[in-house]
Amino acid sequence: MSLSIRNQMPGTVTSVTPGEAMATVKVRLDGGQDVTAAITVDAVKDLGLAEGSAVRALVKATEVSLATGRVEGLSIRNQLSGTVREIATGAAMATVRVTVEGGELTASITKDAASDLGLKQGSSVTALFKATEVSLSAV
Repeated sequence: MSLSIRNQMPGTVTSVTPGEAMATVKVRLDGGQDVTAAITVDAVKDLGLAEGSAVRALVKATEVSLATGRVEGLSIRNQLSGTVREIATGAAMATVRVTVEGGELTASITKDAASDLGLKQGSSVTALFKATEVSLSAV
């Protein structure tokens, strides 16, 4: 199945913590960084997820924010360190490709935000996205 979601990161489930309706699933990406997904308990069951399951963590580029360093005091669980590989800017938006350990992420941010952050090829950044914005696909 082909998807329009640009960010598709392979990894392995390291833990599943079920709640009443939702569960948190921690995934160790192939590059070694960790991602947390908040998905329904039904989805965990339907996908047969357990520790050791191979998955793809999926995040839309529009849900990825960028910072020029690690951010403290924030509820966003997922913060992946990386380096800007490429920036393509249009009249209003910028597409920023970020190299992270084991792969690449794409962030769609405003052109003004890219300018205000001083982003350029080689800039160190932190890609941030909420656990509720991560979907999982069983491999």
